[in-house]
Amino acid sequence: MPVLSKLEPALYTLPAGSTLARVYYTRSPYPQSWNQFRYVGPSNSRWDHHVPDDAGDLRAQDRGVYYAAADAKTCLAEVFQATRRIDRVFQAPWLVMFETLRFVSLLDLTGDFATRMGASMAIHSGSRGRARGWARDLYKAYPEIQGILYAASMHGGQPAVAFNERALDVPFFPAHPLFHRSLSDDVLLDPLKHAARALGYALR
Repeated sequence: MPVLSKLEPALYTLPAGSTLARVYYTRSPYPQSWNQFRYVGPSNSRWDHHVPDDAGDLRAQDRGVYYAAADAKTCLAEVFQATRRIDRVFQAPWLVMFETLRFVSLLDLTGDFATRMGASMAIHSGSRGRARGWARDLYKAYPEIQGILYAASMHGGQPAVAFNERALDVPFFPAHPLFHRSLSDDVLLDPLKHAARALGYALR
């Protein structure tokens, strides 16, 4: 850890007013609202910085994470990658788009900093457990960072973000999102068809 903390971090400032998208589940073992961080972990998600319990299992804690991306297609590609099927019904997924209220300082892992810190670009698509270990180490080494900017492996390396709870030190979410609909809403049927076709995913 001392060696990692001595490296000059590659930072990216996400400006205030940035538009972000997120797909999340409202009926799952850990249901969430559109503006809610997840404080139970680590799950199987790549950048959870939660500390597991003594048995290595997930637990509730003070560390929170919130995944988002610059566009909805990236969210769909990432969320439904395991089955490669956009399921509009199971666990009641919703799509939200919103503008950030403040700037956020992110650790940029999309460039050569991943190599300098001792990893590689494989960190975006290789072992998730190893990536979560890096997330915990980076969180501890750089107390000023409020999240990680990473390359979405399921959508051509498009930018995606894993925010940590430090992003909430000042107001981050707007009172109301720009767009907020259930994936089962017929309004989204045609856009989801186009996204599924582009990604080579099925649509249910």
